[in-house]
Amino acid sequence: MPTSGLFKQCGCRDAATGKRLLRRCARLTERGHGSWYYRCYVRDLWGKARQVSRGGFSSQAAARHARVEVLGESWEQLASRTWTIAQWLRYWLTTRRSIRPTTLRVYTQHVETYLIPGIGTLRLNELTGRHLTALFTDLAAGTTPAGRPRSAATLHRVRATLRAAYNAAIRDGLVTANPARHVEMPPARRPHATVWTDSRVARWEEDGTRPAVAVWTTEQVTRFLDSVADDPLYPLWWLIALRGLRRGEAAGLRWSDIDLDRRQLTITSQRTTLGYQVLEGPPKSAASRRTVALDRQTVTVLRAHLRRQRAAYLAAGRTWPPFGYVFTRPDGQPYHPNYFTHRLHYLIGRTDLPPVRLHDLRHGAASLAHTAGADLKTVQDQLGHASIVLTADTYTSVLPVAHHRAAEATARLVLTTARRTRAKITCKSRHRTPGLSTPASTTPTPANPPDTRRNAGQRRSRRRRRA
Repeated sequence: MPTSGLFKQCGCRDAATGKRLLRRCARLTERGHGSWYYRCYVRDLWGKARQVSRGGFSSQAAARHARVEVLGESWEQLASRTWTIAQWLRYWLTTRRSIRPTTLRVYTQHVETYLIPGIGTLRLNELTGRHLTALFTDLAAGTTPAGRPRSAATLHRVRATLRAAYNAAIRDGLVTANPARHVEMPPARRPHATVWTDSRVARWEEDGTRPAVAVWTTEQVTRFLDSVADDPLYPLWWLIALRGLRRGEAAGLRWSDIDLDRRQLTITSQRTTLGYQVLEGPPKSAASRRTVALDRQTVTVLRAHLRRQRAAYLAAGRTWPPFGYVFTRPDGQPYHPNYFTHRLHYLIGRTDLPPVRLHDLRHGAASLAHTAGADLKTVQDQLGHASIVLTADTYTSVLPVAHHRAAEATARLVLTTARRTRAKITCKSRHRTPGLSTPASTTPTPANPPDTRRNAGQRRSRRRRRA
């Protein structure tokens, strides 16, 4: 291993070249000129020799004392003092073995695009809340190398990535606190699904304004399904619009996952994309692995689709494919999930319906189920959400018919109460009318009738006292 050393240097520059003289300055022998530095080599977490160099000490003794402290530190303590945040984040990404490739890609994007350019040069133990506040302020304003301003939702996701990286550093003993936990962030609200009412449709037709997340009304969903009845993917649109499957879940659905006799399907896998690469794996979360009930009409649609698919394979002279996907191309191979998105955009363009995204059909399925009378817990299980809060806040935009139904119910409650109140008042007034009420007795009743036995007992007591 290379040897350690103490040395003195300064910031003076050569008059001819303008370069710093460092240890070549002739004035270093003067008292008070320059400062002392130390350099030593230690083993890092992988057992490799790593140089540690620090300076700015006023005396040789102070530099020597600091070097001794460094040499006596543990690997973990040394890493927190010497590793930059950029080094730790890249190392942390290599240790994320148990997460999905799509999640790892998002983490990598956050690290390389936002975190390393903003705070990557800081030491692991130097990061504070002030650094993060400045970073997120710049990201929100768009004054970072990342470019345009970032939304509050993006800032929260970037902070979540940094928080996870520092939690790993805490578990490894490199740091003791997570500065990303308590930094103040701008509020981030999930976009709420907006219904395509007649007024919003008119505005969209006029100037192209559309909500970030929009759902169709029941009538609009019906018009769309009628318009795509002859499309080969009609069962796909039906399943997503009425039962709320995710795009990847529909792409990965197999006939072995569907029990048409019991009228149910089970979500056991999904086909997602990483760039253009298709990855097949388990559902998004534990709650996403679920059983979805099917109505009789949906079963009829799927049975017809199964018959057509088998007939197409037999007509082409091919055997039934072993993978058995529900939605396949004419050659029997499963569709690329992106094809569903592009196909829906094309089909909507052939109609006069306002635009929605493929995932918006999932929003609409939740709203339709809720409007039809399903409680939030049932809708949560149908969509495969781990939290009912997500179901309530994001996926259950109440359709106009439900608003009108609630308004009518409220009015009926008030009117019914008013009629009952008027009936009671009328009944009481009739009893007070002469000739209708029962005549009262003419004998007055004393307010406090005398208690004869009590009075008699008092008189006997007085007589005994006199005797």
